[in-house]
Amino acid sequence: MGLVYSEPACQAAYDGDVHHLYRLLREDANQLNVQDRHNGDTPLIAACRRGNLRVVRYLLDNGADVHLPNEKQRTSLHYLSKRSFSLLDYLLISILMPILLLGYFLMKGNTALHYVCQRKSHRLIPLLLNSNADTNITNNEGETPLDIATRLKFKNIVQMLKKKQ
Repeated sequence: MGLVYSEPACQAAYDGDVHHLYRLLREDANQLNVQDRHNGDTPLIAACRRGNLRVVRYLLDNGADVHLPNEKQRTSLHYLSKRSFSLLDYLLISILMPILLLGYFLMKGNTALHYVCQRKSHRLIPLLLNSNADTNITNNEGETPLDIATRLKFKNIVQMLKKKQ
């Protein structure tokens, strides 16, 4: 069993039916961020509840608002920690990482790859490398991500970065 939504776009997102969702949004673009009458969920929240990565990507690529809360004042991001890590990875790389790191980048010249190397984020480094993150960019201190990993003696990260060069 699962949730039953009053809004067809929310139901299609929850069910993982990208084709039906595409048809609904083609007919009425306002369905992208429609909120269900019963609980206030948006299609993005519904997709995140079920861990439907394909639907989440589709909605985000079409401009779904990640900040809209439901009646419990929860956004789609609240439901990610309970679901698939691949959803969280996708959001971190495509949406959250640039936003969170903008100030950090402007102040110190660090890229997301510099940052995750400093934080020893073994899980995020391959995601960034697979997303073609540039390993040769230097920050304001003249360090590349490899320089940082070497300085901090993060051997596994050094190996990952060297394979990508």
